[in-house]
Formats: sequence, C-alpha cells, structure tokens
Amino acid sequence: MWQSEIARNVRHNFTVNVLDAAFFGSALGFASFVTVIPLFLNSVTDSTLLIGLVASMHTIGWQLPQMLTSNYVARLRRYKRMVMFMTLHERWPFFGLALVALLVPIASPGVIAALTIILLTIHALSGGLAATAWQSMIGKIMPRERRATFFGIQSGVANMMAAGAALLAGILLDKLPSPWDFAACFGLAGIGMMISLAFLSKTREPAHDAEQSEEAKQFGWRKFGEILKRDGNFRWFLVARVLSQIAWMSVSFYTIYAVRHFGMGAETAGVLTSVLLLSQTVASPLLGWVGDRWGHRVVYAMGALLITVSAALAFFAPELGWFYVAFGLAGFSNATVWGIAMTFTLEFGTDVEKPLYIGLANTLIAPVGLFAPVIGGAMADSFGFQSTFLVCIVAGLLTAALLYFVVKDPHRKEKTEQVPAKLALEDSGVW
Repeated sequence: MWQSEIARNVRHNFTVNVLDAAFFGSALGFASFVTVIPLFLNSVTDSTLLIGLVASMHTIGWQLPQMLTSNYVARLRRYKRMVMFMTLHERWPFFGLALVALLVPIASPGVIAALTIILLTIHALSGGLAATAWQSMIGKIMPRERRATFFGIQSGVANMMAAGAALLAGILLDKLPSPWDFAACFGLAGIGMMISLAFLSKTREPAHDAEQSEEAKQFGWRKFGEILKRDGNFRWFLVARVLSQIAWMSVSFYTIYAVRHFGMGAETAGVLTSVLLLSQTVASPLLGWVGDRWGHRVVYAMGALLITVSAALAFFAPELGWFYVAFGLAGFSNATVWGIAMTFTLEFGTDVEKPLYIGLANTLIAPVGLFAPVIGGAMADSFGFQSTFLVCIVAGLLTAALLYFVVKDPHRKEKTEQVPAKLALEDSGVW
C-alpha cells in the first residue's frame, strides 16, 4: 500500500524538506523582501508606493492563486511533478535580478524598476501556483500527528538561515562597489534557491489510489460553494483567519511608531528585528511540538492572544524599552501563522477535498492581507497609531475567542485509513 511506502520514507522526506527550507531561507536572506530588495528599488525610484507593494508581493503572490490550481491538484495522483515545475519558475528570477543589477549603470531607472517588478511578480505568482500542490504533498508524506512539528522545525531552520544570510548581505552591500553589491546578493540568492530545489527534488512521494483522483474529476468551481455551504466549522475558521490578518498587521507599524514617538535609532531597530527573528526561530519548533500534543487549534488561539498582548504593549508603551517585549511576543505569535495555521488547515475535509480547502483557506484571506495594512496606515495618519493598535487588539481577541470557543477540531476520519502507516512508523522507530 502507498501508505506503507510513505511510512518507510518519513525520515528521508523530513530531512530533505528541512534542507530545502534551510537553503530557501538563506536565499530570502540574501534577497530580503524587507531590506535588500526595497534598498535596491530605492536606488532607482522614489516611489514609496512601489517599494511598499513589492514588500507585500511575496505574501500576496503566495496566497492569491491557490484556488486557481485547487481543482487540478485534487485530480493528481502525485503532487511532486507540479511542485517542481512551478517552483522552478519561483527560483530562477533571482539570477535575472543579478543581471538587472549589473545593468544599473547603463539602463534607465524606469527600465530597471520595470524589470525588477516583472521578475518579482514571476517569483511570487509561481510560488502561489506551486503552493496548493506543495501543501498537499506535505500533508500526504508527513504523518498527521507530526505535521506541526515538521512545519515548526522547517520554519525555525529557514528563519535561522535567513538571519545569517541577511547579515552577510549587509556586509556585501557595505564592502562591494555598486552594482556588484546587489548583483552578488541576488546571485547568491539564486544559488541558494537552486540548492534548495535539489533537496526538494529528493522527496519520495508514491502515487495514491486512483479512486481518489477519479472522484476529484467531478469537482468544479461549484464545489467551492458546496464546501462553504455545508462546512460551518470551516466558515468560522475562515472568519478567524481574516480577523487574524488584521491582528497581525500591528507588527508592521511598530518600527515607524517607535521612531516617530520615541526617537528610536537604526541600531536599536536592528536589535529589535533580531529579537523578532530569534524569538520566531525558537518558537517555531517549540510551538509545532506543542501543537502536535495539545492541538493545533489551541496553539493558534494562543498565538492570537500573544499578538494581542504585543499590540497592547505598543498601545500603552510609556518608553522604548517596552518594544523589546512587544517584538519578542510578536515573534512567538508569528510562529503560529505559518506552521500551526497550515497544519490546522490540513485537518479539514476528506483526502480528496484537501486541495480545495487549502485553496479556500489561503486565497479568500489574501485581499485582507493586502488591504489591511493600507487601511491601518491610513488610520494611523488620520487618528494616530493608537487607533490602529486598538483595532489590532480587538481583532486579536476576537480571533482567539473564535478559535477557542467556536471553531472545533475537525477530528475527521481520513478516507484511506492510516493504521498500517502508523504501525510501520512504530516498528521502524522513525519517531
């Protein structure tokens, strides 16, 4: 049976996919959407709107296209081939960015900015088009009772490598002359992406039962509506995710608020960023392990409470020192946004419907993720940052309440029973 083959390869798949994340993280450290890419664009354009859009493009590109591929993914017996094809186009644009950086001395700023946006759009959308298949593949090859631990360790390793690569990127930008500084960062990002791809290609995924794919052939766009209509528990989960997008936007305004109101310098800003990354790196595997034992819903609710407390600290802060705690709590909270939320999403629906649930859970919240920071920024400009933080506090409390009191653990029985796989895992001593 294909479940037994998966059980035999759990350790191998765990290793290669964590290594995939490690080098993917290092690549995003060298070409950070928070620092390196905005700095590069700032050298060729004065458009704050353009720079801000690029900073959010990575997340929006990941979320928005997932429903578009869900029906197709549900019909596949193996997900890996689609993952490899789409993620290739997520990775090569960094080599393109290196070439674009070298063109800076001879091309107009408008051409450089346009080429950069095109390449980053290809990167972001390709990641989103690969996302549903990738999550379905991970949900298939990782035991249900260990998924959050896997996502936690994967995220922690990726963040650690990203932090180290970001430090090296800073040194390169400081020491190398232009345009070789940005070209080196983007080139190293491309190399990291390709090493990551090599490890991902080593994933061992057997074909699952043909009956599952045959059932999926009946799916269409109406199936999304049917799921939303019949699964009230999932609807409440979507509401909680929408509210969480609003709650977590508070972190986006901590730095600028601290600069404007407490005169925070660049050195302190760097320390606070390190606090955020370090706490997230530590929290990801820890909360993943806790989630696999206490329940992913409970830990996700805990994350909502942590971001609520973090925003409250920013709201009431009488002096800059409070932000060390606010950033630390935000890092712990952010650890639940990736691994815990993704793991809990994989609990909904039957095996054959899983790609549809994944698509719905990500695409439907994408507009909120795009517009919430814009509205939050407008509120801060008009009424002060406290108004934005207050909205985030209320949204965080509502998110926690919904997850704890309204949303239920699906406790679904998978269509293909995994008893043989569990027995094989116990016998092999993988966990």
